[in-house]
Amino acid sequence: MNVSAPFIHRPVATTLLATAIVLAGSAAYKQLPVAPLPRVDSPTINVGAGLPGGSPETMASAVATPLERRFGRIAGVTEITSSSTLGQTNLTLQFDLDRDVDSAARDVQAAINAASADLPQNLPSRPNYRKVR
Repeated sequence: MNVSAPFIHRPVATTLLATAIVLAGSAAYKQLPVAPLPRVDSPTINVGAGLPGGSPETMASAVATPLERRFGRIAGVTEITSSSTLGQTNLTLQFDLDRDVDSAARDVQAAINAASADLPQNLPSRPNYRKVR
C-alpha cells in the first residue's frame, strides 16, 4: 500500500490536517524564546592633540605618526584609526574585548609620555585621552 494513498482519497481530511499543522506551528513559533543580542562594549580610547596653525598633512606626519608608532606597541590593540584636520589630530584605539579599559588607559598614557620626545617642540599641550564607554 502506498503511504500517500489515504491523503489522496480523503482531500478534506488532508486539508484539515495541514491547516492544523500550520496553526500549531505558528502558535509554537510565537512561544519560542528569543535571546537579545549580547551587550558588547569594546574597550575604546580616543586621543586628541592640537597644534595651532598646523596643516592636516603636518598634523598627520608630525603628530599622528609618532603617536601611532607608540600605540602600535601596546598589547591588545586591534585597531588604530586617525583623523587629522587643521590644527587637530584625533586617534581612536580599539582593544581586545577581554582587555580592561583602565589598564589600557594606563598603557596609552605611558605611550603618550614615551612619544613626547618625538612630537613637535611647539606643541602647546600634551596629547590627552579619554575612555569611551
